[in-house]
Amino acid sequence: MSNSSSITEFLLLPFADTRELQLLHFALFLGIYLAALLGNGLILTPIACDHHLHTPMYFFLLNLALLDLGCISTTLPKAMANSLWDTRAISYQGCAAQVFLFIFLMSAEYSLLTVMSYDCYVAICKPLHYGTILGSRACAKMAAAAWGSGVLYTLLHTANTFSLPLCGGNTLDQFFCEIPKILKLSCSDSYLREIGLLTFSVFVLWGCFVFILLSYVQIFRAVLRMPSKQGRYKAFSTSLPHLAVVSLFLSTAFFAYLKPPSLSSPSLDLVVAVLYSVVPPAVNPLIYSMRNQELKDALRKVMSGCTLEVMHCLSSAKHS
Repeated sequence: MSNSSSITEFLLLPFADTRELQLLHFALFLGIYLAALLGNGLILTPIACDHHLHTPMYFFLLNLALLDLGCISTTLPKAMANSLWDTRAISYQGCAAQVFLFIFLMSAEYSLLTVMSYDCYVAICKPLHYGTILGSRACAKMAAAAWGSGVLYTLLHTANTFSLPLCGGNTLDQFFCEIPKILKLSCSDSYLREIGLLTFSVFVLWGCFVFILLSYVQIFRAVLRMPSKQGRYKAFSTSLPHLAVVSLFLSTAFFAYLKPPSLSSPSLDLVVAVLYSVVPPAVNPLIYSMRNQELKDALRKVMSGCTLEVMHCLSSAKHS
């Protein structure tokens, strides 16, 4: 029987048993990771460089891109390294750091998505008061609250989880360190404290979900009352990407944590974990940029500016 003081590493669930499939998974996830880095980088660059995009909506979108980059970088590189080097190990400290960062980034992202639904609501339902309600100071406070709530929430869960005595071995049935899988290794009734915290968290998440839902009920009511077809199109192009991101995030995360035990299996848990931890950060930039002409124009301007700068440098080097 092992306990938490004697455990120096955990063994993660491999994506495949054969070497060929491990390398295939490495190549697949490397492609997804690079696509996520590129996509979120292409969101961050024009927002940071173009002053026309220094508005509340794009400020929150910049924060979302940062959280997505952090989220996918917390889980995927380690999983790719394990597939490449044919190992399953992660150190105890590395596991604790991964749990802390992943829960922090995911909870902060959910808080930010709630704030972004309020931003959509004010932009569409109260456009004349938008600048007053969502000034630069108010936006900074809301973003700071989203990040800060993530820190507090994560400290509570991480400290509680890793204070539990573990005697169920060191094998985790997941490709990254996930709290429910660590709780399965606990040999004490103390794990009920973390179950209680998770239950409380679910109620908080449902509260945010109800807020988002009510915001969109008001948004759609306001949009359908608009006399102008162009106004309705612009309103939908603003709100629908956010709704798609929220739906993807919530549907996969809720299914992962609230599915009945009868549906649980290592392969299904693995697929669901990929869906809620890997897919949203990679897909979010595509969702937001697909129908956003302002973002495309700003990116085109930044790219053309960079191209002219490179050509100028090359021309200067040639003449010198």
